[in-house]
Amino acid sequence: MSSMKEIKVGKVVLNIGVGEGGRKLTNAEDILQSIAGQETARTYAKGTNQTFAVREGSPIGCKVTLRGGSAVDTLEELLEVKGRELKVTSFDGSGNFSFGIDEHIEIPRMEYNPDVGIFGMDVSANLRRPGFRVKNRRRQSRSIPESHRINKEEAIEFVEKEFDVKVV
Repeated sequence: MSSMKEIKVGKVVLNIGVGEGGRKLTNAEDILQSIAGQETARTYAKGTNQTFAVREGSPIGCKVTLRGGSAVDTLEELLEVKGRELKVTSFDGSGNFSFGIDEHIEIPRMEYNPDVGIFGMDVSANLRRPGFRVKNRRRQSRSIPESHRINKEEAIEFVEKEFDVKVV
């Protein structure tokens, strides 16, 4: 196989949607920082929703993006929480997959603190091949040819082989 066809983990994004600001959001940020080991970013409401008492621009969640070795290590740890089993529907047609964790205390190194509470989180992983930067660069950006894109089957095969995950 050509070195340009090797698939790697591009990034892993951890997201906790709280729905409100204040102490609850600060607790969620602390949890993400302890899991990821780096600073979190707040997410803000894109629109107003009176049913959930959310105004446009108000903070409603937090996220952290991991790249490189820390992304792979964290993904390994979080896949272990899921029992190394993912659904086929977790994968999209572009080399991405996502799954949810119901309670952060399922992660082995996390302990329950009644003052903080329990939070669930979404985990999204992006798979890439060398050369994908061409799509995102400012000057002379180009589209990625179909033969170089990662399809659903290749993503599943990579995750099964690399992370020893069973896809059902």
